[in-house]
Amino acid sequence: MKNLKIKLVAVLVFVGMFARADEGMWFLMFIERLNQRDMQKMGLQLTAEEIYSINNHSLKDAIVQFNGGCTAEIISKEGLILTNHHCGYDAIAELSTPKQDYLTDGFWAKTKADELKPKSLFIRFFVRMDDVSKRILGKVNDSMTEEEREKAINAEIALIQKENNDGGKYTVSVRSFFQGNEFYYFVYQDFKDVRLVGTPPKSIGKFGGDTDNWEWPRHTGDFSMFRVYGDANGNPADYSTANIPLKPKRHLSVNMNGVKEGDFAMILGYPGRTNRWLPAGGIEQNVKFAYPAWVEASKLNMDVMKKYMDKNDDTRLDYESKYAGIANYWKNRQGMIDALTKAKTAELKSKNEAKFNAWANKPANVAKYGKVVETLNNYYAKTSEKARHDNYLMQILRGSSFAAISRTLGAQLDGYAKANEEAKAGLKADLLTSVDEFYTEISMDVEKDLLSSQFNLYARKAGYVLCPTIEQIGSKSNNDFRKFINATFEMSLFSSADKLKAFIEYPKDGMITNDPLFQLSSELLAHYNSKSEELTKLQADYSKSFRLLVAGLREAKMSTIQYPDANSTLRLTYGKVSALPANPKNDAKVNYYTTLDGTIKKYKAKDEEFDLPQRLMDLHKAKDYGQYVDKAGHLPVNFLTDNDITGGNSGSPVLNGKGELIGLAFDGNIEAMAGDVIFDKNLQKTINVDIRYVLFIIDKFAGAKHIVDEMTIVK
Repeated sequence: MKNLKIKLVAVLVFVGMFARADEGMWFLMFIERLNQRDMQKMGLQLTAEEIYSINNHSLKDAIVQFNGGCTAEIISKEGLILTNHHCGYDAIAELSTPKQDYLTDGFWAKTKADELKPKSLFIRFFVRMDDVSKRILGKVNDSMTEEEREKAINAEIALIQKENNDGGKYTVSVRSFFQGNEFYYFVYQDFKDVRLVGTPPKSIGKFGGDTDNWEWPRHTGDFSMFRVYGDANGNPADYSTANIPLKPKRHLSVNMNGVKEGDFAMILGYPGRTNRWLPAGGIEQNVKFAYPAWVEASKLNMDVMKKYMDKNDDTRLDYESKYAGIANYWKNRQGMIDALTKAKTAELKSKNEAKFNAWANKPANVAKYGKVVETLNNYYAKTSEKARHDNYLMQILRGSSFAAISRTLGAQLDGYAKANEEAKAGLKADLLTSVDEFYTEISMDVEKDLLSSQFNLYARKAGYVLCPTIEQIGSKSNNDFRKFINATFEMSLFSSADKLKAFIEYPKDGMITNDPLFQLSSELLAHYNSKSEELTKLQADYSKSFRLLVAGLREAKMSTIQYPDANSTLRLTYGKVSALPANPKNDAKVNYYTTLDGTIKKYKAKDEEFDLPQRLMDLHKAKDYGQYVDKAGHLPVNFLTDNDITGGNSGSPVLNGKGELIGLAFDGNIEAMAGDVIFDKNLQKTINVDIRYVLFIIDKFAGAKHIVDEMTIVK
């Protein structure tokens, strides 16, 4: 009974003043107490136990994290997985060649034997979670430094992980929430044998490209399909032809009845990161310093890659996925700048923090909270120039495969050189494979151009304290780094796979660490991670003050946010199918859905973003939509809901009140790009692929009805 009371108090603190139904990324274990009644009023027909249970199969057993960065769902009794096309993009590109270009042409396995295995792809099932806040916070006290606090917390986390991993069967992650004021552990089971089942051509899966990205109306068939395999007993196993399709604990039924405005919509997924508790100073720093640097440098990466991708199909396939990822965040960060500026978010937060500061300096609160706002503002004032610098440097590290070579392939080779002969024999074959894989997926011309171009931008714009080599070479060459980069590559073992293979045959300790490219990479990484004593202290003071700010805002009930920021843990968000104001660009009668008619209207022959397969246009001309046609006569493509999602929710299932699949979340709208920092109930929408369009593409367009037949269809 005592434990029950403690947990109830924790829940009451957690819920506080209840937030709007459409706002919030909620823990599944609290659904019954926090959200169930509100959800039922909106149309939920499931119990909390049917959504999340640790003793019985429940809805959460059908939701998986996809390759660490997206969400996916199990949609058949034989382990069939549905996620976004852009989530499967890496795997599809890896499996493609100029002769068998699955990205461009699509792919559909006729049998399970035809399914394709990418080198590295995994899914993660969520098993259970629990609150360990009291246990962990019991190991710390206010007299500790931040370093001592972190050490004590990490020691207790290690114990919790060991206690719950069942001898290595499970992966256990202990995460902090509310800026270190609460802690929960999550138990997962990972499966590594995941194979490609089907993907539409890029002209459907990525229709609209960068132009339509984050925009509405959308007409994108953003989905791909995989299958998870296990051993004969249903356990995780490395890839083997002896493995069999996994028999999941739960799979989602697919509802083909369509959606209408006001329908209940629930999304389960793994949102990556939000910053809704971020102080005003942090928002201003991002808008004025960090994000502009990110936007400029990432656009340069895109321009360099595109120059070579347009000339050569091999290069296009090698860089397509990296380019898409950079382009996505490039537009996101520019959208954040615009939206946060327009909404005056920093100003609004600053006013609330002024109220908090007045409360914090009352006699009863001043000892604990009195210096919080002052300390936070001091940190941002002293780190804004560094934030700009770090974002320019970060895009060098993200753009070029060689910029971080010292911690990737270089680290492997150095370890190999230092190993004894027996260890070398065991490492050699895998290392040779790693070298082959690295050099078959890059272009040396692209990599040299990326480094020389980014060094030029960094030297001119980054400010703060520049990386010494870049500053020195730039001052001698008027920031023209081409000769320097060419010479560095010419002298380096990393200039070719053959040189590295020769090193592997006759390794010598010190050759890698003294290599000019390895040393350049090491310097870039060291400079990015360097901290002065002043910065270390500033960060420690900031960390403590941010934690106290969140604790104080909750204690004083000065924040409307009643849920923790997203951090790639499973969450539930609920709301409804919801329209934006009428838009002449949308052919639909009400601006919450789009149709194939609108897709065809956007068609531009041979255009990289708006070309379409002839087969799709023929089906449209004949109105051959089969059973997937809406009762109003159109073929639905995308629809809007007001769910609260962010990156990581890509591929999340959109579910009706019965927990049946009605769509697939894949994007947000540009008008509410500030959503990671502040939720706008009037503008923020989730853009989803209508499940009927998914089924239509599989069945009528691709002729892969056997895949549809595998699903549990509700009509």
